[in-house]
Amino acid sequence: MVKGFNGVIARVNLSTGEIKKEKLNEEWVRLFIGGRGYGGKIIYDEVDAKVAPFAPQNKVVIATGPTAASNAPAGGRTMIITKGALNGTLACSNVGGFFGPEFKKAGYDMVIIEGKSPKPVYLWINDGTIEIRDAQKLWGKKPDQIEEAVKSETDPKARVMTIGPAGVKLSRIAAVMFDLNRAAGRTGVGAVLGSKNFLGIAVRGTKKVEIADPAGLKEANSQARKLLKEASIPGEALPTYGTSVLVNIMNEIGGYPVKNHQDAYFPTAGQTGGEAIAEKILIKKGACAACPIACGRITEIREGKYKGEHGEGPEFETTWSLGVMCGIDDLNAITKGNYLCNEYGLDTISAGVTIACAMELYERGYIPEKDVPFPMRFGDAEAMIKMVRLMGDREGIIGDLLAEGSYRLAEHYGHAELSMSAKKQEVPAYDPRAVKGIGLHYATSNRGGCHVRGYTVGPEVLGWPMQLDRLTYEGKAGLAKMFQDFTAVVDSSSMCLFTFFGMPNMSDYSPILRAITGIPYTDEELLKAGERIWNLERLWNLKAGFTKKDDTLPPRLLKEPIASGASQGEICELDKMLPEYYKLRGWDEEGIPTKEKLNELDLETPL
Repeated sequence: MVKGFNGVIARVNLSTGEIKKEKLNEEWVRLFIGGRGYGGKIIYDEVDAKVAPFAPQNKVVIATGPTAASNAPAGGRTMIITKGALNGTLACSNVGGFFGPEFKKAGYDMVIIEGKSPKPVYLWINDGTIEIRDAQKLWGKKPDQIEEAVKSETDPKARVMTIGPAGVKLSRIAAVMFDLNRAAGRTGVGAVLGSKNFLGIAVRGTKKVEIADPAGLKEANSQARKLLKEASIPGEALPTYGTSVLVNIMNEIGGYPVKNHQDAYFPTAGQTGGEAIAEKILIKKGACAACPIACGRITEIREGKYKGEHGEGPEFETTWSLGVMCGIDDLNAITKGNYLCNEYGLDTISAGVTIACAMELYERGYIPEKDVPFPMRFGDAEAMIKMVRLMGDREGIIGDLLAEGSYRLAEHYGHAELSMSAKKQEVPAYDPRAVKGIGLHYATSNRGGCHVRGYTVGPEVLGWPMQLDRLTYEGKAGLAKMFQDFTAVVDSSSMCLFTFFGMPNMSDYSPILRAITGIPYTDEELLKAGERIWNLERLWNLKAGFTKKDDTLPPRLLKEPIASGASQGEICELDKMLPEYYKLRGWDEEGIPTKEKLNELDLETPL
């Protein structure tokens, strides 16, 4: 049997209450590695791509990969794979914390959630045993209240994943919260769980996962940790200033989206950056399981209206989305908004971008005064905080629309073009007019607007592992493909993407995966697995009804030049990259994988 796994998948039918144990498919481990890849294969095979996200026929896979519970550096990620509530793509939301290794040590590699429970429930998994437990009294509570109650009912040392009020209210931007403040945020996975009357999972595990080559793993892990310590980003920048170290970097190059992408430079953005967080609100660093980087920020607001409130974050994306994207440079207000998103269980990227969209719609007169309880203008920090509450509670006309995400909000008011989204998912904090490769990635990403599945910002902005011209189109098609395939491997292994900043080559990961699993993966085989995973997700989206027309960006980013800053005058010309990207992928001119490519990857023809 392949090592690094328990060899067991739990299948839980919420409609009938039946729980079954199934064997892990070892051939799928070779082809899809684990986590995102293996979970995506389950959804691809078992769920009709045209099913409604909230239909009982949709399924959810909660998965780990081979590095979970192995002590591989930053190897503790958990993935939630389903048909996403926000846009209907084959969604996979990835989260750190401590849940993944605990789940693995409890005797399971993945759990498949099927059907719909007649009443709210959660799972209690304890060293191999699984129970469906009543959650009616916890339904709609905040994650901290749920975690306290669940631990008192199960084990004080249990690790807990749960939806919050946003998931219960089926907000299409609802996250699933892990360890209180870690969010599997994107694509509305929390709403899919809410539609099934499924609160979450408490897990306790003490078992050891067998490793194929313990001595080889010890050596490979030691080398990986050495690389991470010696590299400037994971060894110095992220531990010192967290992910928000990027604020000043992105602002200085004129690639930091402002006021719903009406500009990409904000003069006072530095007041919200990693350096400001370290000076004004940081209590201590936080780290996920087996992580030597410790990029997390444990914080407390020390002055003003919200003095004394504390929690985790904000991270870079939140600092931006609730900050300058809304025209706000008040760090305390941004931090409060971040805490609220965690309490409601909201994706902070989509939340902030949706609020920014609403602010522009309001300022342009597209939202009638009767629909809003107060003015919603850029730069109004109190309005932003109130809008998070309205969104989380689905309160009133505007709160209900905010909870649906920016595309449905803007479409409702007749101006879908003001939604800064790709495939209806809000794009993150890197303006593609200033960073061309990330624009191509946004447009082609299999889950919609997303940066972490093809982080071309590494070489285009940060100079890692090499420095590329961020404003040129040449070579960006190959760059996007390479990063997308590479990231699919890292995700499926359960390792954190930030390891890339010290481990830029597949040869840095393959010794770890070989030692854990006993599978003699070559670097080439792993990269082909990444390409296979990417193409499988593309096939799903094609079956779901996505076409070449969806591989695009908001009109503003294609046509309106950046107004000021170092990237003034730039737009993103996708048509200079997309045809080459399709060709490099082995797809036809309509973006459909050819039979030859599918045969090469051992995948079926979709249509």
